[in-house]
Amino acid sequence: MRRDGENIMVILSSPSGVGKTTLTKKIQQKYQSFKISVSHTTRQPRSNEVDGVDYFFVSKDEFKDLIKKDKFYEYAKIFENYYGTLKETVDKAIIKNDILFDIDWQGTKQLSKFINLNLIKIYLITDKKELKQRLIKRNQNSEEELEKRLKAYDEDITHWSDYDYVIINKNLEVCFKQIEQIINSYKKKFNFPQKFG
Repeated sequence: MRRDGENIMVILSSPSGVGKTTLTKKIQQKYQSFKISVSHTTRQPRSNEVDGVDYFFVSKDEFKDLIKKDKFYEYAKIFENYYGTLKETVDKAIIKNDILFDIDWQGTKQLSKFINLNLIKIYLITDKKELKQRLIKRNQNSEEELEKRLKAYDEDITHWSDYDYVIINKNLEVCFKQIEQIINSYKKKFNFPQKFG
């Protein structure tokens, strides 16, 4: 992997509905140095999603072909669909930018194997009752999908110890400030330029 030694990679993971995508976009909007790693997925786009911006939407056959060709740094099957991070996308972006990953614990485990990365792993969590309310409010899931996501929550939270930091997301602004502090502390510790903050 080619990279500028001063650029970092930040992973935000959480059970579905905790707010990692919202926080990822919030960081990118505020800080020019960060680019979001856009994943490939086999799931159908939601009404507000744009191909190439939110995800690269591909068929299962296309995705499996990319796996065979070893094109991904990480990939996982979540709720019957595949998600993955293409090597080429990351390699180009890291030369000039810090990168944000909105991925789950499976992807984090795979990325962690690349020991030469300036990687910060942050796990976001919320109370299960609060999560259920958020998912209902979001109104993007059927009753069956909602139950699947709540069941997956119990499995997801067992992987929090694979991360450098765990943040409880009860308040979006407070959570955002905590992420800022973590990144600034990391850059200061390793004397990286303070493009962030």
